Order: sequence, then structure tokens, then C-alpha cells
Amino acid sequence: MKPTVVLVGRPNVGKSTLFNRLTRSRAALVADVPGLTRDRHYGHATVSGKSIILVDTGGLEHASEDELRREMAKQTMQAVDEGDAIVFLVDVRDGLVPQDRIIAEQLRQTGRDIWLVVNKAEGMNATLVSAEFHELGLGEPIAISAAHGDGVRTLMEKIVRPLVAEQYPELTVEQASQPKIAIVGRPNVGKSTLVNALLGETRMIAFNEPGTTRDSIYIDFERDGQPYTVIDTAGVRRRGRIDEAIEKYSVIKTLQAIEDANVVILVLDAAQEIADQDGNIARFIVEAGRALVVAINKWDAVDAHGRERIKREYERKLGFLGFARAHMISAVAPSGLGALMRSVDAAFRAAMSQLPTPKLTRILREATDKQAPPRRGYRRPKLRYAHQGGVNPPRIVVHGNSLQDVSEDYRRYLERAFMQAFRLRGTPVRVIFKTGRNPFAAGGRGR
Repeated sequence: MKPTVVLVGRPNVGKSTLFNRLTRSRAALVADVPGLTRDRHYGHATVSGKSIILVDTGGLEHASEDELRREMAKQTMQAVDEGDAIVFLVDVRDGLVPQDRIIAEQLRQTGRDIWLVVNKAEGMNATLVSAEFHELGLGEPIAISAAHGDGVRTLMEKIVRPLVAEQYPELTVEQASQPKIAIVGRPNVGKSTLVNALLGETRMIAFNEPGTTRDSIYIDFERDGQPYTVIDTAGVRRRGRIDEAIEKYSVIKTLQAIEDANVVILVLDAAQEIADQDGNIARFIVEAGRALVVAINKWDAVDAHGRERIKREYERKLGFLGFARAHMISAVAPSGLGALMRSVDAAFRAAMSQLPTPKLTRILREATDKQAPPRRGYRRPKLRYAHQGGVNPPRIVVHGNSLQDVSEDYRRYLERAFMQAFRLRGTPVRVIFKTGRNPFAAGGRGR
């Protein structure tokens, strides 16, 4: 599974700025107002070709009398308990403050790998600005500027290198005879009931109380002669619906299960509105590159009006899942499971497809003839040939010249072209550009 790196520290020390830089997004709020991050944010980051899950947390303020800030601190410590490495940010402009000492003591007690990072040190002498933070006893402080990027790459390489040393190699087609299926969704949409229906027995506790499943559970089973591993996950809750009695569910374990799966079944509740959190889970699945099938559960519990409503909501809120098949099912009845599993099988086959180089190159040329990549200045990118670079999801490597100038819109255009040509229903496709070496780049002459 992908390792998890958790960003912690007082409010307004630059955690969200660092999160956005590493995930190359603006998923976390950033402003010069303490305490803007009230909940945890999760994202993908790639460091030296290795992928991690990055967690941005709210500020740690246990001494606060504000109930919201105490809840933020509680959620932060849960993320720390689940993380593989902790980045503890302090602010060089504020210097060492009493709250930093309190946080340092809390982190020491967790037994996790902790990296002390002195932020906002742009243009300063790293040794001098870090000196006073040695007092925290967390090893050598590392000075960076999250806003400007100074020292960030070196920091993350140091953190990630030991974490990914034992990662498993990518699954090959020959090894992938037993698909792993992650069942994900918000609490109480019927995930465990669906697992029980697929297994044909009551293996998971399932009753009408959100948060029954505390962790991801892997179960081997066989259906119609085909072996599978199903991963039943804890629900991903909406903000403000977590209390102390049920807090030990693990969002991180759910996200790691998505990363570990070959196919994800996203379960929605036909009797409820599609929430923003459903969209967030779906986007994470797509970003992870996992094959996907959508199960709209409790279909037998809604009338004709409710069915039309959920269909409209699905198109409006989850329209970006056009590559995935959606099935209306009832896990209790059960009904619709045969068609659901046939789509799972098809999505798995698509994710593990072997795509011949001659056909890939032909499709590439047809796509560029139909719509050439836009010029960038005086140059137009030249796409020459393509070959497959991996599976789960299928990765297509395109070679040519000036490919660094290809827009994201054109990348998505090529991905759709390959998906349609190979009929890869149920899996996203990744197009990777590799620019050929320019023999004149160093000022020399070609031969």
C-alpha cells in the first residue's frame, strides 16, 4: 500500500501551502487566517517517481477552550496515529513558541518517524534560522519555504525514500488472476450488506448504525468459478458527523484500500441525495487510476420519482465517471448483483489489457490527424509513436518532440481516443509524454 505522510503543526504555519505544492493542487484552503483547515484533506503526491498519500490536518491547539479547535486537534492526532511519517511544521518568523513544545512532546509519544521542518525560511541562512528549534529534541531541523519551494524536494526525498523501499512491484497480468475489489462509499449506504450478498453468507456485521465497520477487511471468495478478494472498507464520513464514540473509523485505510484494489465498487444510496463526499471519493478513485463500477443501492426502496431524481443527480454530480458502468441494485433482496459482477470482470480485464504498439501508434496518428495539438509559441508538439507502459490502469507512453507543451485538455483528448478505440470500459487510461533528446540543446551540432 502507498505510505501516508501527515502534515501537523500549529495553525497558520504553512501546512496547507505545503500540501498544495506537493499535490500540485489547490485542494486545501490557503489564507493568512489561523485555523482555516478544520478537517483533514487527502491527496496524491509523487516524489522521485514514488507515490504517497498526503494528509493536511487542522492546527493542534489542545489548550484552546474552543470546542471546534479541540475537535480539530483530536482529528489531527487520529491522522498521526494512522500515518507512516509525520512532518511537524514550525514557523521561523514566530520562532520557538510554547505550543510547539507541547506538540513536540505529543508527537514523541506516538513512536512515529517525525521530521521537524522550519517553514517560511526563504532567503535566510538555514543553519541560523534552525538553531533554536534543536531544543525540541526531534533531530536536525530542516529549513524550507513551502510558498517558494525552497528545500521542499530535498525534504520529501529524505522522507519518502525509506517508506517506499519495501513497496511491492506493480502487478503483472500473469499475477492478476484473482481481482481485488474494494467496496467504498459513505457510511450506511449498504457496503457490508453488499459484501454479505456477494459472499452468500453473513460475514460482515450489518445493521442500521453508521460506522459499524472500523477498518478495511480482506476476504477471499469465489463466484461462478472465479476467485476474488473483496475489501470491505469503513465509511468516509461527512465533516461534522464524527463523534468520539465512533471516531476510530479510518479514512486513510479506505484510501489505501482503493490504492490496493484492482477494481473499486462505489456504493451510493438511491434513497439519499448524492453528497459532495460521494464526489470526493469518486475523484480520489479516478486520481488513483483504479477501474470503477458504480452500485446505486436500495433501488427497491425508492419510487419512480425517486429513481428519476437519483439518475438526474448522478449525471449532474458524477458526470465525470462516464467511463464507468452504473448498476441499480438491492443488496438486501438481493438483485442486480450478477450484472454488477459482470461489469467488475469487464473493468478488470480493461485495466489489465495488453495494447499492441502498432495499433497504439496508428490510433495516435489518427487522433493527431483529426485534431493536432495546439501550438505553444512558435512550436507545435510533434507526437511520433506510442507504446504501453503499464497496467492497472493502462498507461500509454507517447514519444515525440516538444511534448512538454502539450496541454492537459489535449492529453484528455488522447486518453478518450485510446479508450474508445480499445473499448476500455470501466477503467481510466493514463497518457504519459516523453520528449526525445534534442541534439542541439547544449549548443552542439547533430551528426
